[in-house]
Amino acid sequence: MRNSLARAVFIHRLGEIRDRTYENQQHRASGLNLLVTAIILWNTRYLERAVAALRQTGDVPAQLLAHLSPLGWEHVNLTGDYIWSAERPATERRDGFRPLRATPDTARKAA
Repeated sequence: MRNSLARAVFIHRLGEIRDRTYENQQHRASGLNLLVTAIILWNTRYLERAVAALRQTGDVPAQLLAHLSPLGWEHVNLTGDYIWSAERPATERRDGFRPLRATPDTARKAA
């Protein structure tokens, strides 16, 4: 599954590293690994928050948690324009996180 995530991140180059020098190839591969790791970290942090929110409303069976994986990327914009602006922060929350999307009741129905 990690390789699928890496392929999805690297798709705009059709999965090919076209740099001629070994050093540039290493930079490309390192950059890809950094991006994949950042996505996995982001997903892990939000999964942790989602499980904590569910635990506040009730019991979360451990056998369900064993099936979670931080390797999904459907919610990540892998193509397009990214605009970083100091005047307009990405979140207004002090903890730096965006709010969770689903309410605990919605998540319970899905399980």
